[in-house]
Amino acid sequence: MTAQVDPLAPLMLMRRIATGLLLLMALLFVVATHFEHSATWVGFLRAFAEAALVGALADWFAVTALFRHPLGLPIPHTAIIQKNKDRIGASVARFLEHNFMTREVVTNEFAQIDFAGVAVAWLQRPEHSRAVARQLTDAVPSMLRLIEDDEVSRFLHGRVERLLAQVRFAPLCADVLAILVADGWHQALFDHLLELVAKALDDNQAYIRQKIHDNSPRWIPRALDEKFFFRLLDGLDDVIAEMKQADSTWRARFQEAADALVQRLRESPEYEQKIAALVATAVHHPVFVGYVDALWQETRARLLRDVLSDQSRLALRTEQALLALCTALAGAPAVQQRLNDWLRDFAADAIVRRRGAIAALVERVINQWDGETVAQKFELYIGKDLQFIRINGTLVGGAVGVALHLIARVL
Repeated sequence: MTAQVDPLAPLMLMRRIATGLLLLMALLFVVATHFEHSATWVGFLRAFAEAALVGALADWFAVTALFRHPLGLPIPHTAIIQKNKDRIGASVARFLEHNFMTREVVTNEFAQIDFAGVAVAWLQRPEHSRAVARQLTDAVPSMLRLIEDDEVSRFLHGRVERLLAQVRFAPLCADVLAILVADGWHQALFDHLLELVAKALDDNQAYIRQKIHDNSPRWIPRALDEKFFFRLLDGLDDVIAEMKQADSTWRARFQEAADALVQRLRESPEYEQKIAALVATAVHHPVFVGYVDALWQETRARLLRDVLSDQSRLALRTEQALLALCTALAGAPAVQQRLNDWLRDFAADAIVRRRGAIAALVERVINQWDGETVAQKFELYIGKDLQFIRINGTLVGGAVGVALHLIARVL
């Protein structure tokens, strides 16, 4: 387990070094002043310590005054960040808005990012695509729980109703029927109907014979009934045989009737209204409504059973789809380029259009902080470098002190 690093540790270390160097210069100044007349070089040491001490104190005051009152004294123009946090927040927000979130800057930055290539390379690793697929499928139960069954049923029923209301069923039926007629299926239907009639006559001869006998006068001999029965069957068989012929008048009339029906379906508003009324009645029928509800419940139950399973087929299909998409994109640099262009434009537009809102968010967050919090945050990020200023001020001040002492002795 990696130990956490205290973010204040580097700042505190540099602060101790800078303060220790200041104290060292103070001690060196006292010692050098005491022994100044013992040797010439001690004078140079005293000059170095004196100027270094002045530089260290000045820089300590300047650095401390940025964040707090030095020694807790309310000296004017100190604790600058605490007193001006709102103005600083507004300035930081405007600086970000006009220097970092411009179209040119954002576009140049995104131009160097291969969004599609990075995504493809990452998702092509099976463990990554599997993890993404699992995350997507794991979200399904939560999504389903957010959806009320009644709301889904009403949505599905309303959607089906609106879709069916937009369909013109009569021309659609005409097109289907015209295709069947063109392929000769209506003639096959005609033949099938004749076969059904012939079979019905053959299967019901006893019933027809009895009906003829029951409806004939009692004074007619039964032999005449039988003769009439056989002549009737023979006549019907002849009619059916005639109807079956390819050039029969009956078949021609059936052809004309089919063509006329197609034409009426195409042109007659009455047919369209009747079919639309039938569809509307069927859609609102309790059987259809119950079917839609049952369909949703079954779909929902199957989805839940699948996604909760360790061997989820939905997760497997999603993983396979991701891998297939990545493989296809990997072999299509032109598509990747277009995808990158779209993503870059989309991201740039999103940021630039909302840069005012982003800047306002930065300003609001800084305004909500108290002055001490703002000072602490700024010191955490730049305080370490400011401690180097104290160190440099100490050393540079000492060097200037030696130079001035040397000039004074020469003059």
